[in-house]
Amino acid sequence: MMIDTNTVVSMTEANQNFSRVARTVDQFGSAVIFKNNVPKYLVLDFSAAQQLQSAAGKEAAPDQPAYAPASREEISAISRMLMEQYDAAYKELAK
Repeated sequence: MMIDTNTVVSMTEANQNFSRVARTVDQFGSAVIFKNNVPKYLVLDFSAAQQLQSAAGKEAAPDQPAYAPASREEISAISRMLMEQYDAAYKELAK
């Protein structure tokens, strides 16, 4: 995943100044919170999250929560896709 450096916020800054995170999301559509110099959290505008969910064919029923945990099958399918897509990178990292 490509991360725009304009959207990066440290965990410390997010804790102390969440309004900066919100402004970043308003301006760029998302913010990435780093913890120990590693991307840990992705904060999205709610409408963007709904669009992503709709695009994935996961329209929630009115009486169901908008987000549900992924099933084991979904996780396995995504894992297989990523492993196939980045096979060369995984092999290089394994050296």
